[in-house]
Amino acid sequence: MPGAPRRQEWTGADTGLLPEETRKNLGETPMNAKHRLLVAVLAVATVALLVPASLPAADAGADAVLGTWLTEAGDQGGRARVEIARRGEEIVGKIVWLEEPTFPAGQPRAGQPKVDLENPDAEKRDRPILGLPILTGFTYAGDGEWTGGTIYDPANGKTYKARLHLKGTDTLDVRGYVGVPLLGRTTTWRRVE
Repeated sequence: MPGAPRRQEWTGADTGLLPEETRKNLGETPMNAKHRLLVAVLAVATVALLVPASLPAADAGADAVLGTWLTEAGDQGGRARVEIARRGEEIVGKIVWLEEPTFPAGQPRAGQPKVDLENPDAEKRDRPILGLPILTGFTYAGDGEWTGGTIYDPANGKTYKARLHLKGTDTLDVRGYVGVPLLGRTTTWRRVE
C-alpha cells in the first residue's frame, strides 16, 4: 500500500537504545542498535584513555627532590655527588662523594683530601669538601620548583642565590645567580641510586 508506514518485525532480544515504537518508525533493526551501542562504548573508552594523557603530570611534591645527585664536572674538573635532604621545613644538600677527592699533583697539598681553601672565612678553609653543606634554605614553590635557597661553590668560595627545578624524576636543573635568575648559570644534575 503506497504511503503506508513500513512495519518491520522484530526478532530476538530487544537491545535497542530507543523506545520500541521509535525504533520501528525509523526502521531500526536489533543489529543497528547493537552497532550504535558498540560505537558509544568505544567513544567513551577512547575519551577515558585520552583525557588523562592530556592532563599535566601530578605534582610529585616537596620531597621529590630528595636523594643523591651527580653534578656536572666543575671548572676545576671532577664531579661530585650531592645528597639532598630535608632539615625541618627546608631542603638542604651536602657533598657526599668526589670523583677527585684529593688535591692533584703539582699543588702544595697534592695527594691530601680536598678542603674548602677558597672560603672567604679563613677559619673555614680547613673544612673537608666531603660532607660540606652546599645547598641551604630551599622551600617548595610547587610545580617541581624549590626557591629561596643558596648554593655555595667551594671552587671559588662564593655563595649564590639559587633555585632548583626538577625535570622528570631523574634530572635536576640547578640555577645559581646574582640578583635575579636571569643573571646566572644553570647546571644539570642526574639522580643516582
